[in-house]
Amino acid sequence: MTNEQLHIAIGVPIIFNAALIALMATLLFNSMRAGFDAVNTRFDDMCDLWRAELRRVEEVLDAGLKHLEER
Repeated sequence: MTNEQLHIAIGVPIIFNAALIALMATLLFNSMRAGFDAVNTRFDDMCDLWRAELRRVEEVLDAGLKHLEER
């Protein structure tokens, strides 16, 4: 076996594995980012819901205080 054949026999599988690992890392990163985007969206929706509920509670408390002040 010549040196060139030895280099090809060792180099090609290493390059193939490196390319495969890079592809898998890219796919994993994209899927994780999509998952985080979904979680962020849910947290944003939850924050909006809490703000709406707190606004509603504030309005009820204000109405109750106004009613007490009128007495």
